[in-house]
Amino acid sequence: MLKKVYSILLTISLMLPFTVRADEGMWLPLLIKRLNYVDMQKQGLQLTAEEIYSVNNSSLKDAIVQFGGFCTGEFISSEGLLLTNHHCGYDAIAANSTPENNYLKDGFWAMTREQERKNEGLFVDILVRMEDVTGQVLQGITPQTAEEERGKLVGERMRSLADAAKNNGQYVTYVRDFFNGNEFYLFVYERFNDVRLVGAPPESIGKFGGDTDNWMWPRHTGDFSLFRVYMGPDGKPAPYSPQNLPYKPKHHLPISMSNVQEGDFSMVFGFPGRTTRFMTGSGLAMAVEQSNPARIKLRERRLAIMKEAMDASPANRLKLASEYASISNYYKYFIGQNEGIKRMKTLDKKATEEQVFQTWASADPNRKNLYGSALSDINASYANQRKYNLASIYRTEAALAPQLMSHAYQYTPLYNLLKEGNVDQTRLKQLVEAYKGMNNEFYENYLATTDQRMFAELMQMFFNDVPKEQHGEIFKDLRSKYNNNFQKWAADVYSKSFLSSAAKANAFLANPTQKAMENDPAFKVLLAVQQNHQQNILPKLNEAQAALNRANRLYVAGLREMNPDKVYYPDANSTLRLSFGTVQGYEPRDGVKYKYYTTMEGIAEKADPEDEEFLVPDKLLKLYEQKDYGRYGQNGELRVAFITNNDITGGNSGSPVINGRGELMGLAFDGNWEAMTGDLVFDPEYKRCINVDIKYVLFIIDKFAGAGHLVQEMTLVSNGNPNVTFNPAINDIKMDGKIEVETEDAQIKIKKKGNETKIKKEVKGKKKFRLWPFS
Repeated sequence: MLKKVYSILLTISLMLPFTVRADEGMWLPLLIKRLNYVDMQKQGLQLTAEEIYSVNNSSLKDAIVQFGGFCTGEFISSEGLLLTNHHCGYDAIAANSTPENNYLKDGFWAMTREQERKNEGLFVDILVRMEDVTGQVLQGITPQTAEEERGKLVGERMRSLADAAKNNGQYVTYVRDFFNGNEFYLFVYERFNDVRLVGAPPESIGKFGGDTDNWMWPRHTGDFSLFRVYMGPDGKPAPYSPQNLPYKPKHHLPISMSNVQEGDFSMVFGFPGRTTRFMTGSGLAMAVEQSNPARIKLRERRLAIMKEAMDASPANRLKLASEYASISNYYKYFIGQNEGIKRMKTLDKKATEEQVFQTWASADPNRKNLYGSALSDINASYANQRKYNLASIYRTEAALAPQLMSHAYQYTPLYNLLKEGNVDQTRLKQLVEAYKGMNNEFYENYLATTDQRMFAELMQMFFNDVPKEQHGEIFKDLRSKYNNNFQKWAADVYSKSFLSSAAKANAFLANPTQKAMENDPAFKVLLAVQQNHQQNILPKLNEAQAALNRANRLYVAGLREMNPDKVYYPDANSTLRLSFGTVQGYEPRDGVKYKYYTTMEGIAEKADPEDEEFLVPDKLLKLYEQKDYGRYGQNGELRVAFITNNDITGGNSGSPVINGRGELMGLAFDGNWEAMTGDLVFDPEYKRCINVDIKYVLFIIDKFAGAGHLVQEMTLVSNGNPNVTFNPAINDIKMDGKIEVETEDAQIKIKKKGNETKIKKEVKGKKKFRLWPFS
């Protein structure tokens, strides 16, 4: 074997600095040149600002898409091949699955373009441009403009600007506000609706660790899937058609074949969902003291009830495992968020910051007039929200949490249709058929006895914890018919509701009526819950929120005026953002130090044939045991995931992690539990972005799935050197540039022709080809 891998002679001219603290901020790429470019260069960026974002020329932003409106994806070939997370593509994979071809369980790989699967309703949005329209939106609006008039003018202008940019329907456009309504930007996208499934590993790889490992590091999840975007023959977006052609992106990301090293520059480009980091201390206090404890308490009880049922029998465990993991997921999140805020002493810091702001605002008559009451108005708004906050939380986390109630909630569109009088029979037929299909799936895993107990206990918690004057008519029957006996109430609801079994539900669907729904005990509870929320709770919360919006806008404007030399970034709002940082391990607590990457060894350690979250395919284990990693491993190991200190949040799922040369190192798929404060407060010490290593992705595609043809259409690079291409059918490596080779047991023949170098290896007299990784 080769003693030393082929390596490209490259002099690295820029040493990457080592940093411990994370780099805060999700930045608009339009403003990178003005705000962040110098700092990014210091950390290892080797691209120009125009190579990151340009309207007139190809740039990194042209390789990034918003996937389905809820995730991020990136182009990795000139043929429209798109990479995103497995959990982002999950619905499309499931929709293409059948009992005979279960692609979630077994994976899917299109070996030809004809085998790629279409996906109704799936789209990607590709940014054409973003534009600052603050002046146009706020023209003529002053601090003296009445709030209602301001809201009307701003709304009308945002819609008008977006409509004008559509170019007769060619683009998808919208205007979003930033800095709590102080700035406004227009976004123009091309939307492509022909997005086909190309490849996905089985869940045992793409979802390895399941919800047990969610938010956790170390991680060993191959969380990726592949799609291809198609365009019409004219190069424009078009509905699905066999005549459509693979989309030709203006830019696709080259793939780095170099091992990620600690301290390497990392850039995450994507569509983070929502953060509220300008939230004041009173808002954070409501979250820490009221909202999160209520959610933790309710979820803890739900988990305990389910755990008891799951421990009683393997059949129950199978039925409840998925929901249990889902509930546990955000149960951990809320606990982590509270612990992080307390650990960082965020409330104390906020109090100090707000005292400084109030002193500054009060020191000048003009500032006092404009900003002087902002904080007191914010505090008053949160105080009003607190009065009704529990009722809102208990509606979703208690009243609608039992499976029967959440299932009843899904029948709301049918109820609304029946209430219309002249019922649209076509629409009615469509809904009935949809509910029949939904029922088949729902009742397969429905455990009525456990859910009935859940209903009784959660509704009793609602009754005890929510102020009595905010109950509405929810508990009317409980008092009058059941003498406040929650168990009797639950037994009656669960025995008499048409939703209590598939047979009863389908019998109802044979002749659905408004009266039958209103008389149904489960749907009756649902209607009471919803009516109370709409009439008694939501108006009060909306009133408090309206006052809060104005006060927050003034507070943020004042902060920026008070600190003119500080570069602020806006909260995330599902628009294209860039964060930058470095590859970093961390030490979450005393005596514990996490390395910055994981390997296949961890998959073998976690493997458990009795736990579906930790199943490992036999073929993958065999490849591990034989250390058969091909060119994707190095020094006898194959890396699976790595972490960086990039600033991310929900919506960044599937975002590319890009090195200083603009090459793809991996894709983001999760954050870490120790920094669950991220949506509210940035944690500079513990914040980490969890990423699947791109070489593990390629290994699964090539060595595990045998879909090497997909790798061939990608652009692979090593240490910034030109692409190395190969064809398994021939014995040649073709490469531009210089090479250095050391070998003990093979003869390497090198032939140069023009700018092309051909390398041929002969082992024991036989021509044999193998492409090794570059160091």
